[in-house]
Amino acid sequence: MLKRVRALARDIGPGIVSGFSDNDPTTVATLAVIGASTMYGLTWLVLLVIPMLAVVQSIAARIGAVSHHGLEHCIRFRYGRLVALVALLAVLGVNLITLAADLEGGGAALALLTGIDYRWWIVPFAVLTALLLVFARYKAISKFLELLALIFVAYIFAAFLAHPNWADVLRGSLVPHFEYTDDYISGTLALLGTTLTAYAYVWESIETSVMGRGLHRIGLLQVDAAIGIVLAGISFWFIVVATGATLGVHHRHVETAQDAASALAPIAGRYASIVFGVGLLGSALLAVPVLAGTSAYVLSEALNWQGSLDADFRNARRFYSALLASLVIGAAIAFAGASPIKLLFASGIAGGIATPLTLGLMMLVARDRKIMGRHRVGNAFAFTGWATTAVVLVASGVYLYRTITT
Repeated sequence: MLKRVRALARDIGPGIVSGFSDNDPTTVATLAVIGASTMYGLTWLVLLVIPMLAVVQSIAARIGAVSHHGLEHCIRFRYGRLVALVALLAVLGVNLITLAADLEGGGAALALLTGIDYRWWIVPFAVLTALLLVFARYKAISKFLELLALIFVAYIFAAFLAHPNWADVLRGSLVPHFEYTDDYISGTLALLGTTLTAYAYVWESIETSVMGRGLHRIGLLQVDAAIGIVLAGISFWFIVVATGATLGVHHRHVETAQDAASALAPIAGRYASIVFGVGLLGSALLAVPVLAGTSAYVLSEALNWQGSLDADFRNARRFYSALLASLVIGAAIAFAGASPIKLLFASGIAGGIATPLTLGLMMLVARDRKIMGRHRVGNAFAFTGWATTAVVLVASGVYLYRTITT
């Protein structure tokens, strides 16, 4: 019995890290902007995204468990270097923007906690991440990352203590409503882009492939992936409710981290900035290592390099060089001058535009007999996965059309 419990504990965890890493500063900022600009108008979409995300993460876990490789390797193996290069550029492009945004988010969090300008914290944050990933074993780091997920409980308390009109919340959550306005269109695409961003499901495929638990544990790995994203998705909804009940009710748009911090005023009063800063810092600490690690993995798989986060630096120089380069580039972008909240929201838009490509390729891999054999995903999962891809594609098209024509 004890052995079974230990085995279960080993299998439960990667999905938690991958799922909650999706609740990074870009997601928190996007949800805060949505709550402030539409109040509860898009809470129904937040709830709809949860099962979509659960299916996507489960499919990614299945690919990693069956193929024993990450998604990028599978794409290169099945569809050739050119398609793999396109996928690589899509993932890396969004990853670097998101990494820059999350480094800024971490800096903004530390600025809230210390009063020192966020730009002074970007380089130390990047250096600390690099040192941890290069000199510490990821298995040890991942246990710490799993605990960071508890930070998001603050938003649940904030939502209740904000005393929203729960009738309005339920109406917005259960009755779909959409307005053809900039706030709704950009909010929709940013929400889909920041939650369905490629790094979360690419990381899930990598983690399950590295674990090597065997095909008999596919079901458990998929459940782990789904649980992680469902728990993260619940916190998404509460963040929108908390910001809608505070910023949205008073028609205050989010421009800075301090603006978003006021959403926590019901729980923390004048210490709202401190509570928000802790939450934002936790989300950055959770997401930045995953983003940097994903960048190194996809580049290594595309170029057939050897290496992993559990390898020594001297045995995986190119892998760690790619990881360090991603942090350097991310830090450089973070110094471009955009405010943290605006850059965080913009990264969600970028994710929404690039996501249909990587999602579509993942679905092709998941249904491919040469890679998946008899373990390819079933019709129900395939339908949901393709429907999710179509939804993001339509949202991207509407956003681009409106941007071009207005």
